[in-house]
Amino acid sequence: MKKKLIAATGAMLLAAAGIGFYQFNLEPEREVVVEETQTPVETAIVKEKNLLYGIDVDDLAVVEGVVGRNQTLSTILAPFDVPYQIIDQIAKKSKDIFDVRKIAYNKKYTVLTAKDSSSTAEFFIYEPNAAEFVVYKLDGKDIYKEAKPVEIRKREVAGQITSSLYVNMTQQGITPDLIDQFADLYGWSVDFQRLQKGDKYKVVYNERVVEGEVVGVDDIQAAFFEHMGQPYHAIPFEQNGQVSFFDEKGNSFKKAFLRDPVKFTRISSRYNLRRYHPVQKRYKAHLGTDYAAPRGTEIRAVGDGTIIAASYTRGNGNYVKVKHNGTYTTQYLHMSKIAGGIRNGVRVKQGQVIGYVGSTGLATGPHLCFRFWKHGKQVDWLKEDIPPSEPISEQNKLAFERVKQEKLDLLASIPYEEGQEERLLTER
Repeated sequence: MKKKLIAATGAMLLAAAGIGFYQFNLEPEREVVVEETQTPVETAIVKEKNLLYGIDVDDLAVVEGVVGRNQTLSTILAPFDVPYQIIDQIAKKSKDIFDVRKIAYNKKYTVLTAKDSSSTAEFFIYEPNAAEFVVYKLDGKDIYKEAKPVEIRKREVAGQITSSLYVNMTQQGITPDLIDQFADLYGWSVDFQRLQKGDKYKVVYNERVVEGEVVGVDDIQAAFFEHMGQPYHAIPFEQNGQVSFFDEKGNSFKKAFLRDPVKFTRISSRYNLRRYHPVQKRYKAHLGTDYAAPRGTEIRAVGDGTIIAASYTRGNGNYVKVKHNGTYTTQYLHMSKIAGGIRNGVRVKQGQVIGYVGSTGLATGPHLCFRFWKHGKQVDWLKEDIPPSEPISEQNKLAFERVKQEKLDLLASIPYEEGQEERLLTER
């Protein structure tokens, strides 16, 4: 009986062991079956094109260069076996897209040639500026201009005057165009001839960037200037279909005239009823405001108006006179030359270039003598109370308050450049 019991127990253990062994080996078999039934996924390898100026250059050689002095399209392409007939055909065909006579010194160009012993040029690409390029297909069939991809980058800059507005802003990477916008905006609120160390500024704007290079700036989005402890916030707001700047009370920053007819200059002589004339060597009234500036500096019409004189006299040299309305007239003297298209009867816009600084007529050096008439009488331009543009209208006040608070919060969040406070204390 005992032997039967041991035998039965042994049989049960063997049976259990057999089941366990079977189950242990069953799982790997199922895994293999599953793997064998999976459908292999084929990965398609797509070769990316090697594009340059939108052209596949995998089978082309790339030759880059810059235009040398007195180089033309013909002399640039001479080493690449391009027949003169093709160059002449391209020159004639491209006039409406980009005239090859305007190819300029030190500008970048690229020639794409075949990758064989002939090295025959197939494309010529010219960059007139950092944002555009012109493609000339050298079979004479296709010429087109394209713009490079532009990145819009928001900038928020804050600083303090330690030298001058121009010097401090350029040190922070702000372009001259943006500085001009800023100076025009605050021209009637701040006397830029009398800035003090410690005056503060903030400005928010967008830069247009191409291949890491700033190629332009968009309009100012908000600004702040503190002069002699007095704060001036500039809030942009659209009214009557036009965006203008307003102060915190809703008064317009814009005036009927720009503050200065020459960008970022200095006043060398003011309105004076008894001034010693440097050429005539006698005392006489100086009824204008002189702006010292390098020869060739652009002169701007300070307001919209009509040209009523664009001529030359022995005393005035080359000059332009603009009638703005029934009250105001302005005159611009001693120009090196009058701008193209400026003649009697032509309408001009505020800020439009009408001539260039010179020293023609009775002048000892390059400068602009700017004269200002009110009701037919010459008056001191710098003391004149110029009427502002329209303030925020009653129906726009609630909307303006919302925009104002948003811009004030933005400006308040911009920190000043580190180290400027210490530098100011050291200089003082």
